Amino acid sequence: MRIRLGFEIAVTVPSPTPMVLMLNMRPEIGESLTRPDEIYLVPDIETSTYTDAFGNTCLRLVAPPGTLTISADTVRETDGSLDALSPDALQIPIDELPDDTLQFLLASRYCEVDLLGTFAWNTFGDTAPGWARVQAVNTWVHKHVTFGYQHARSTKTAMDVFNEKNGVCRDYQHLAVTLCRALGIPARYATGYLGDIRRPLSDSPMDFSAWYQVFLDNQWWDFDARYDERFYGRTLMAVGRDAADVALMTTFGKHTLDKFFVVTEEIGDHETDATEAAWDGLTPEEQHRDS
Repeated sequence: MRIRLGFEIAVTVPSPTPMVLMLNMRPEIGESLTRPDEIYLVPDIETSTYTDAFGNTCLRLVAPPGTLTISADTVRETDGSLDALSPDALQIPIDELPDDTLQFLLASRYCEVDLLGTFAWNTFGDTAPGWARVQAVNTWVHKHVTFGYQHARSTKTAMDVFNEKNGVCRDYQHLAVTLCRALGIPARYATGYLGDIRRPLSDSPMDFSAWYQVFLDNQWWDFDARYDERFYGRTLMAVGRDAADVALMTTFGKHTLDKFFVVTEEIGDHETDATEAAWDGLTPEEQHRDS
């Protein structure tokens, strides 16, 4: 399966404005890309790249006054499988967990583990530890929360979602992450590309998506409480304790969002080959104009 992935975002700033962008793929996705994972800026300005504490690629820049256009366009080749499924995956005792997973058991900005611990054990404590327990949490959150863009707010925490029973994509994941952590299962927030590949098209404009990952059997597994089903072509960009760690764009100053366009779609082999052949013959500036 070949999937075209890309975006074009335009912002206007009134004065020189420092920014940190988290719009690249996770490093482990790089091997499956048939084009470089590059971000193009207009105007072309100086940038630097660093890796944060969670292994995410971050781009630093100072946007000049005026409009800054940020874009990317690449193709990913996958085996065409749905999200991995492993019903026998075991929960690892806390004392045997790798050191770097322990932070994903703790409370964080949007995930009040201490407030939901009693509920979590009373509700899910009788389920089999491991995959079955995570699935029970995932399904419960999916049924408990009603989706609606009108319910979104930047300060909404897992406890708010639990009480209000509504929210947007990130809210489902925050509540599921919190419940899993309360049950001793490392859980981290994830963001990336997720399209309507081989499923009915949504009426909503394409956007980046949120899901979460749990650590079972010594590896991370994707779960999605918003949909409670498996998808094709889920492509990871960043992970963290919650949404505060994976903001796609952090601006240290005023800005206006002028354009936000995301594409994630399956494309045929012939279409991809033709696109890549044309792409390879262009300079980076021409590639940006062509994207």
